[in-house]
Formats: sequence, structure tokens, C-alpha cells
Amino acid sequence: MKHRVSIIVPVLNEATTIEASLTRLARDFPDCELIVVDGGSSDATAELAAPLATVVHTPRGRARQMNEGARHATGDILWFVHADTAIDPAALDQIRAALTDPQVSGGGLTLRFDRRTLGLDYLAFTSNARARRLHQVFGDQAMFTRRTVFDELEGFPDLAIMEDLEMSRRLHRAGRLCVLDATSTASARRFTEHGTWRMIAFMQYLKLLYFAGVDPERIRRRYAAGPHLTLRRNPHRTTTPPAPTGRIPGAGGFPAHDE
Repeated sequence: MKHRVSIIVPVLNEATTIEASLTRLARDFPDCELIVVDGGSSDATAELAAPLATVVHTPRGRARQMNEGARHATGDILWFVHADTAIDPAALDQIRAALTDPQVSGGGLTLRFDRRTLGLDYLAFTSNARARRLHQVFGDQAMFTRRTVFDELEGFPDLAIMEDLEMSRRLHRAGRLCVLDATSTASARRFTEHGTWRMIAFMQYLKLLYFAGVDPERIRRRYAAGPHLTLRRNPHRTTTPPAPTGRIPGAGGFPAHDE
């Protein structure tokens, strides 16, 4: 008997991509339950999703949204997928096969990006190596887990940022975390907008802050401010350059960790 799988998609203002994303998921995984968790979109995301999936509403916050989706899910396996991520159709069979091993608590897919550059290829390679060796799976890798394990861990930790990193660490402590060969193709938009190498350095800096014990809310605000550009000082100017105000778009149609 096949385990029932619930696909949970957290969204915020994803009207431009939600129909295509859900149509693709429904086509490739027709026997999966499909749940969209809207975090208070101001556009038509929820209305566009309603004919294609069960739509749940909850206050903004990616951990909160995914936990609410899990609360409504009926599947034995919970699979968390970003709205702007394309999933390899082979993934479902590989997830079910991996979870026939009772020692496996969950895992993710092999990351790739929808653009190919030296920087993005490097990031995908190192992200996959990190996931396999350090057991750190991030949201772009379409994390999955057993429902029983998810409930034992009481869901995603209620953190303002890095909830996926912390969840993967807890899953690893609960059993074996595996990274499957099937791919999750993530959007490269936040990297191309701000510069791939700058964003790679910025994200490593934020992870160091997290591991150093900095308040996740402070890290979230730093993320929302974006990577600072290196500005050439004019010795004849005494004014301070304005602080950056741009937001970094991330997977799921909102910043990778909510503003």
C-alpha cells in the first residue's frame, strides 16, 4: 500500500506563478493531496489557487504557514514545496522508496537552479554537499518527512528565520536524513538581482550569525535589508549614503525568510 503524500505550499503574493506551479504539481503528482497556505496575500493568490488545491489561511510567517498546512494535511508523508520551485516528477517514487527504511526520518532533493552560471553551479554543488555531509537541508530542496516524526518534533520551530535549517538538524537527530537524486529546480531571481557571489557571501554571514546565537528576529531584519553594496568613498563628501531599502525576493513568492 502506497503512503499518502501531502504537498504543502506556503505562499505570499504569488499571483504571477501560482497557477502554473499548482497545475504542474497536480499533473506530475496526481495522487498527492495539495494544500496551499496563504500568509495574507494582497493579490489574487488565494483565489487563483482555490480551484487547484485546498487553500488554508494563516498569518504571515513561513514556519507558521507550513505548520498550519501540516495541521490540515491527511498524508502519512509531508512534503514542503516552494511555489517557484520545479520538482522532478521522479521525486515522489524516490521519497516513498526512501521512507520504506524506518531509520529515515526525512530529507530533501538535489538542488539546481533555473539558470546556469559559474556562481550558481558552485552554489548548487556546495549546497548539495552540505546537505549530504552536514545534514542541512533548506527549503529550496523541497524538504519531506514522515508525519509521525513531524508530530514528535512538534513541527517547524517558530523562528523568524532559519526554520528550515533548524528543522533539518532536528530531523537528523531523529533518524537518518537523506538527499535524493531527483532534482528541485529553484528560482535564481534573488541571486541575479543582487549578484550571485554577493548573495552567497551574505547568506553565509547570516548563517554564522545564527550559529553564534544571534536573535533570529535580528537576522531576519538584516536579511530583509539586503546585502550592502560596497560604495566608493568620495573624500570631498561628508554625507552618509542612504541605507538599502530593497527586499530580496525568495522562494515561495516572498523573501526566503519573511520580512
